[in-house]
Amino acid sequence: MAVDLEHERDPEILRQAVALLEAENRRLVAQVTELTRRLLEAQGKDRVALQLEIEALQRQLEKKNRMLFGQSTERREAEGGNAETKAKQPQKGHGPREQKNLRVVEVAHEIAEADRICVTCKGSLEEMGESEITEEIDVLAREFVRKKHVRKKYRCRCGACIETAPMPPRLVPGGRYSLAFAITVAISKYADHLPLERQVRIMQREGLEVDSQTLYDQCEALARVLWPAYDRLGMMQLEEPLLFVDETPWPLLGKDASSAKWYAWTLASRRGAYYEIHETRGLKAAKFLLLGYKGIAVTDGYGVYDALEARVPEMQVAQCWAHIRRKFVDCESAFPNEAKEVLDLIRELYAIDARAQDGPDGNEVRKQLRQTESRVVLARIQAWCVGVHCTPGSGLAKAIEYMANRWSKATLFLEHPEVPLDNNAAERALRGLVIGRKNHYGSRSRRGTEVAAVLYSLIESAKLVGLEPADYLRRAAEAALAGNEPPLPHELLPA
Repeated sequence: MAVDLEHERDPEILRQAVALLEAENRRLVAQVTELTRRLLEAQGKDRVALQLEIEALQRQLEKKNRMLFGQSTERREAEGGNAETKAKQPQKGHGPREQKNLRVVEVAHEIAEADRICVTCKGSLEEMGESEITEEIDVLAREFVRKKHVRKKYRCRCGACIETAPMPPRLVPGGRYSLAFAITVAISKYADHLPLERQVRIMQREGLEVDSQTLYDQCEALARVLWPAYDRLGMMQLEEPLLFVDETPWPLLGKDASSAKWYAWTLASRRGAYYEIHETRGLKAAKFLLLGYKGIAVTDGYGVYDALEARVPEMQVAQCWAHIRRKFVDCESAFPNEAKEVLDLIRELYAIDARAQDGPDGNEVRKQLRQTESRVVLARIQAWCVGVHCTPGSGLAKAIEYMANRWSKATLFLEHPEVPLDNNAAERALRGLVIGRKNHYGSRSRRGTEVAAVLYSLIESAKLVGLEPADYLRRAAEAALAGNEPPLPHELLPA
């Protein structure tokens, strides 16, 4: 099983990983040294081939060093933004936060009657009209209870009519677990990434005996009730003029690893995040997801999106500049000077965009900046590509080729101020699924992938528009159980 060094907290596993990476680094250094010696002895085509091999090994070494010693962020210091500048910035304190969202519980403290005696004259102490107030953050334990619903019966004296008080709508007719219980399980798994087995152990410590199948049944029942909202969210996304599209592997438990590589696809927009899990990463899944879309889809350089664009005439694909940038970051160790030049130019594109604020007015300003300043920077990038010298087939050559092949899509943002430079919105939308995947390892069945897609879509959409996910699921499920159309998260925002 692969170890995620970024999130791993076990000291023993981290020590083992460090030892393995250091050994691998020593092996690669020795191999680079030997190839360098051979390169000095080589002539003609062999020399070029060995140069490419050395560069590939250097990239491997750089990647492993970043895993071991580098930061997880892709952000870089701007020119002149060194550690000395950082040191001059005042550090923020860690004082108490206001905690506006917490309910206030007032607890009165009194002196015992026998102790209300003056230490000087032995007279009785009387309560004053003022008090001292001190705050602390406390926790009230969660409690599972067996709630008994007592439904009273009513009858008419004529004996012809008997009525029983109705029950509140239930998630599962005749079921034993409440809607609040199902929402708690769903939030714990799909928002807080707690596997069901771990939830079982937590609940056992709190007095509830339950198994993971029962918890899954509650999630499935909740997803079934909320399916109309999920369907409507997907249709709404296809009506958005701008979408962020991406995909990530999704494991299917209980299968051989070679056949368990399913993929979670996302359509992200300003109003929500929609997910579908398919058995393939190919054109078939992309067509199922996006066929009929009329707008701009911001993507990485995956060829399936280009093939889909050719089949969907009213869809345009905009290339993500973050992915172009990563190609040059990957070859930076072998070509530090050349990579720095183009990375600085890409940074200028982002700096220009940052001067325009969001909103309609910002779009006008952004369009003007892009038509003037950004267009000049793009011309400089093209000139750099023509003038730079690199070995054919090298990492730098491949990065340039990748950018050149995507150039028309990478420059689409010039005419569309609402299109951002990168697809980071889709990557942020997938973050919850990726963290969940690392914790509960995917799904056991096709139905399990559908339940995950429904609950992830609604929970992540609620988070995206600023709603508390548990409160949204409750309001949407109550509406559905009452026979009404469950609202989407953005529809519950104040006008």
